[in-house]
Amino acid sequence: MSEQRAGGRRDHLSDSIKSKLALLPDKPGCYLMKNAEGTIIYVGKAKVLKNRVRSYFSGSHDGKTQRLVTEISDFEYIVTASNMEALILECNLIKQYHPRYNVLLKDDKTFPYIKITQEAHPRLEVTRKVYKDKAKYFGPYPNAFAAQQTKKLLDRLYPLRKCKTIPDRVCLYYHLGQCIAPCEYEVPAGEYERMVQEISKFLNGGHVAIKEELTRKMHQAAEDLNFERAKELRDQIVSIDAVMEKQTITMTDAVDRDVFGYAVDKGWMCVQILYMRQGKMIERHVTLFPYYGDAYEDFISFVTQYYSDNPALPKEIFLPSAEEKEEDESASAPDTGEQHTEREVAELLESWLRVKVHQPQRGQKKKLLGMAADNARVALEEKFRLIERDEERTVKAVESLGEWIGTGTIRRIEAFDNSNIQGSDPVSAMVVFVDGKPDRKEYRKYKIRTVQGPDDYETMREVIRRRYERVLKEQLPMPDLVVVDGGKGQISAAIDVLENELGLYIPVCGLVKDAKHKTAQLMMGDPPDIVPIRRDSQEFYLLQRIQEEVHRFAITFHRETRAKSMVASQLDSIPGIGEKRRKALLKHFGSLKKIKEAAVDDFRPLGIGDKLARDILAALHGPGETADSDA
Repeated sequence: MSEQRAGGRRDHLSDSIKSKLALLPDKPGCYLMKNAEGTIIYVGKAKVLKNRVRSYFSGSHDGKTQRLVTEISDFEYIVTASNMEALILECNLIKQYHPRYNVLLKDDKTFPYIKITQEAHPRLEVTRKVYKDKAKYFGPYPNAFAAQQTKKLLDRLYPLRKCKTIPDRVCLYYHLGQCIAPCEYEVPAGEYERMVQEISKFLNGGHVAIKEELTRKMHQAAEDLNFERAKELRDQIVSIDAVMEKQTITMTDAVDRDVFGYAVDKGWMCVQILYMRQGKMIERHVTLFPYYGDAYEDFISFVTQYYSDNPALPKEIFLPSAEEKEEDESASAPDTGEQHTEREVAELLESWLRVKVHQPQRGQKKKLLGMAADNARVALEEKFRLIERDEERTVKAVESLGEWIGTGTIRRIEAFDNSNIQGSDPVSAMVVFVDGKPDRKEYRKYKIRTVQGPDDYETMREVIRRRYERVLKEQLPMPDLVVVDGGKGQISAAIDVLENELGLYIPVCGLVKDAKHKTAQLMMGDPPDIVPIRRDSQEFYLLQRIQEEVHRFAITFHRETRAKSMVASQLDSIPGIGEKRRKALLKHFGSLKKIKEAAVDDFRPLGIGDKLARDILAALHGPGETADSDA
């Protein structure tokens, strides 16, 4: 079937595509595939653009890649001077356009680092952002907990200052022995340098030597009969063991390296990274995502993106070679012979990162790669088992819910929730669940137009009316069940609008919360009555998920609306600032905080004179503050 579609597609290639295919050069570069709307849906790199791009419009593809191919309506390409330039450009284009069919390392997957700030009185902190600020960064750590635990240990060992701004007097950290208190006491010359060097040594794997030094001090304190100090040192040694000695495998060469492995199944890929520091495996990180191209190419795309934002590089990187590739994925993408070989990829990464990239073929290093690949395979299998179990439970819950409320099969559920604070900035939100799963592209937000004050019933009437007038007008899918947040009043309001105004007879139920704001019971009917579903049943669990999701969505929307309203009201209250200038200010500065921090000169590009700029700053700072620009 996929071959027929591919064939049909080749027969109907547009003249513009045929012309572009004929003009493709025999050079390296990147190509950008577009859909009918002109949106970039896939970015790739090639040693020879002509052969690689043409392969998408000829030959047959498997079902997974065919999904990509059938959406391609146009393409662009960029010629590069070398294969390495193509590798880097591909990474940057993926980050810029977020193509649907590319592997994309999400922003929320950035890894935490431990940072020693470059200040007169340095601090130790955990951060996910790395700047060129002359600070020392150590990491990345696989998760925030690992980084925080290590920082907590270092805080006990080395009393760097904790406060972001130096206070007037000593704080609790000083009394706990975790701050050197530069706010009140003069720090001896070289003390900071000594602590920074020891922290750097510790984080670079030298914790064993520091542990030995602490052990020596502990024995000395015990000999001096200073048992309280000996106990403190013993506790610090135990903490080091707890945080740093979670090793599962050790190499004799004491080299920092990242070991990669991956597995693929059912259109999904799992990448496993083993972190080796000072020859010891300290942590691992797992990432799962759908992929659509060649398995190895997409794996390398992940690796490239991972290191593009990772300044704390190891000394070595281990990558799987051709032997580790999944046999069942060999036909997942067009094979033209113009893809980079594994060794070429390794050489490109070496040139770019200036780090040794190895593909071990034997011995303990080969076993490390096998361990990473095995762990990736196990994680992928576990994902599918969980999906199958959850799907089975969800299907049963949806079927049973229909039986409980007497509506038959329920496929589509639309749930509503209102949000306001004492009637201010009222909003409502709707979420959609299809076959027990959230369909986020169908979610909708509503700003309340006709209701004044905190009237939950009238708010529900307005939103139900607006939603289902549109459903009727645009012939959108009708829900099998409408869920409202509340009891008898909200249910009656929704039924009244649906039946008496719109002539729709859709089952409506309400979810009533208890004193702890948790889903307590289901109500339904006219007049509404309690449906006796067990609190520990899968049906009730499904209802809880729906109510929590719609409440989360509504609260998030309300916070955004209220924040914008507060910003707008603060600026609108300033004489000389209308809607046009307010929008220009926010667009130029980005936030109210940035406007408040601006100098008078910063307003001139907007055509705002010095007098009005001073008035704006004075109004935002208030009578008790002085703007920096007036200092």
